[in-house]
Amino acid sequence: MMLKSGYGWTRIHTDGIDRRTVLNAALLPLVGKTIRAQAPKGLRIWDVHCHMYRVPGDTPEQRIEFLVRLADRMGIERLILSQGYSANLHPTADQLREENDRVLRAVRRFPERVYGSVYLSPSHLEASLEEFDRCVRDGPMIGIGELEIDKRCNAAELDPIVERAVAMKAPILQHCWLKTDGNEPEESSPNDLVELARRHPDATFICAHTGGNWERGIRMIRDTKNICAEIAGSDPTSGFVEMAVRELGAERVVYGSDVGGRSFASQLSKVLGADIPDTAKALVLGGNLRRLYGPILRSKGRAPERD
Repeated sequence: MMLKSGYGWTRIHTDGIDRRTVLNAALLPLVGKTIRAQAPKGLRIWDVHCHMYRVPGDTPEQRIEFLVRLADRMGIERLILSQGYSANLHPTADQLREENDRVLRAVRRFPERVYGSVYLSPSHLEASLEEFDRCVRDGPMIGIGELEIDKRCNAAELDPIVERAVAMKAPILQHCWLKTDGNEPEESSPNDLVELARRHPDATFICAHTGGNWERGIRMIRDTKNICAEIAGSDPTSGFVEMAVRELGAERVVYGSDVGGRSFASQLSKVLGADIPDTAKALVLGGNLRRLYGPILRSKGRAPERD
């Protein structure tokens, strides 16, 4: 199928196409200039939560080229990418490796713009530890996640993964949700992440989506200082970022889009439209991520202050 976007005609896959795919491909490029014009000058925006599924392109290189063009329009400096094309909540060990290979290809295409985060599953622990070593210890990736719902993240199988992350100073992005009609089997809540984080006080965790029901999620993680709240995944409702900054402090709130599933623009609007100081916006939109990922970047010969 051919779709006309802000860049002209683009080929997109029609398998499982839905309205969100169409909006991401066609409408998002048109609003970039407006969003960027609202941003305080001098911001260095990093996005902690990016995927290549629902993105046009036949190869990882084509898909990441599309995302980087959109990021340019949004004024986003760095993308942290994970999971490849997958929306599979129960990947096999071979699928983990395949999706990590796709992310590695995307990182190689834009090494100055795109970082990788390794996709793992506690249901395949030995394979996951091997993937961590291949992609993070011996490769260019700088974090773990987004970990999904194979097992709730308070499971004991997460402990060896977290220990490996602590050794490399790699932050962990953990999917957490609070569904009105109940989570999926083995889907983590912010309370599950709190339990894991308290077992590993030296680890750095990022609570992806902050539960979706962010008013509850923020309160759940408030007293666990090694968990940051990430803003991606819910509708661009006002108040999310304000509450997170008020309850946690601006140093514990980070920007992510969940692009592929959501748009850069809708998630940026939560921060750019928030009633918080520009200094807090600068932390949420990139300053905190440069601090959190700084140790592992420096160990790989990268300086986030200049990167």
